[in-house]
Amino acid sequence: MNTKNILKFISIVGVVVFIALLIPPIIGFFYGEDVTVYLLVMLSLLAVNAGISYTLKDHHLSLDIKESIISVNLVWLLLGIAGALPFMLMSNSGFADAFFESISGFTTTGATVFTDIEALPHSILIHRSLTHWLGGMGIIVLGIGLLPLLNPNGSLTLFKAESTGISLDKFSPKIKDTAIKLWGIYFLFTFADFVLLMIFGMDWFDAINHAFSTISTGGFSTKNNSMGYFTNDLIIWTTTFFMLISSINFLSHIRFFYGDRKAYFHEEFKWLLSAALLLSFLLSLVHYFNSHDSFYAALMHSSFSIVSVITTTGFATIDYGTWGNLAVMLILFSMLLGGNTGSTAGGIKTIRFIIFFKNIAFEIKKTLNPNTIATMFVDDKKVKSTTIRSIFGFLSLFFLTIFMTMVYLYARGYDEMSSLSTAIAVVGNIGPGFGLTGPSNNYGFFTWYDKLVLSFSMIVGRLECYTVFIIFSSSFWKKF
Repeated sequence: MNTKNILKFISIVGVVVFIALLIPPIIGFFYGEDVTVYLLVMLSLLAVNAGISYTLKDHHLSLDIKESIISVNLVWLLLGIAGALPFMLMSNSGFADAFFESISGFTTTGATVFTDIEALPHSILIHRSLTHWLGGMGIIVLGIGLLPLLNPNGSLTLFKAESTGISLDKFSPKIKDTAIKLWGIYFLFTFADFVLLMIFGMDWFDAINHAFSTISTGGFSTKNNSMGYFTNDLIIWTTTFFMLISSINFLSHIRFFYGDRKAYFHEEFKWLLSAALLLSFLLSLVHYFNSHDSFYAALMHSSFSIVSVITTTGFATIDYGTWGNLAVMLILFSMLLGGNTGSTAGGIKTIRFIIFFKNIAFEIKKTLNPNTIATMFVDDKKVKSTTIRSIFGFLSLFFLTIFMTMVYLYARGYDEMSSLSTAIAVVGNIGPGFGLTGPSNNYGFFTWYDKLVLSFSMIVGRLECYTVFIIFSSSFWKKF
């Protein structure tokens, strides 16, 4: 293992991130806040990373799979620590609270420990949203997109280690070209959402924060009542739309903007859209018959809630935890779905459910007709047996992580629904759960060690289990 490879990559990613994190103190200065220490810390971190990068400027960077996986884990851990510093400096948070908030931001989970969000300085509010935005597309993809020094093999292994997809579907011959296009679309969606939110009544500060959180499917808001603070229906519908398109594979967006009018004609998007529409309609009926709201209001809030949960954004306009058991079950089911692969959304991802249920049907068919030769296809492409094994392995690790987190919380004395929903919410990078961590509550009541455990669960979920668990395997260190 070449330590210089890891150091050089981490330092270059650090340079990019800490340049971006100079924005919050600048905005804080604009609002008259004392951001001197905050600015000095960010400049110091930038200087350290720039110094390491400059020292290794002549080192040829070529990452193998082992170095890629180690780099990914270290980047998320170190950025979580660095991102925690502003919270400690500007909001008097302890390390556990600050680390939790930082990890929740970078992993786009959106769970918060703050009770009065509106009392936070503007610099901290934009810092929270910016960690979402940077983490949304992936810190590693950002580094690759701006790093021409990575050779194709190194880029490929690193992209696979962090990418949310099952396999890498390259749009351009070089990974860095693909990453640049991804960020181009990311910028475009963020700007479009920002402009529309301003047109419909948000001030520029709220608009940019919510645009960052929406496109990254993160969920941090500048308001205590989240999106429920805003009364303009067009803001709700606009956010619903952008949450949904941000949960679609961004490679599909690239293809569409480059002239492929059939870019969205794939099974994963069709199933995601169908699930969102069906669950929204069902929840609308439940809400309508259990409240005094009009059907339009029920449809708007239900659609927003379902899309927010399916896309793992975590915004809320209303406390859906009070809508009855059937509503809770619909939301709980939505929490497990997740968006498309190659999107900013967390969760299991739609394609895995498609292959999971197709494989069940496949095995039933083989049981009934043992001599039948059948092949499983998705979008007219044969699904390899290795892919199926990988998906079932991921599902095992994903639910094992949820189970371990749930057991830990339950053993700590929390009730069953709070333990289960919180475990799903943090591992799936969703944010709000039910009970003690419902959409009208926060995570501030957990002890410092609870928050560290939940932070680790968020990282495992964001890196889709394999990337984290593999480093605990002795064979990983022996083989590579």
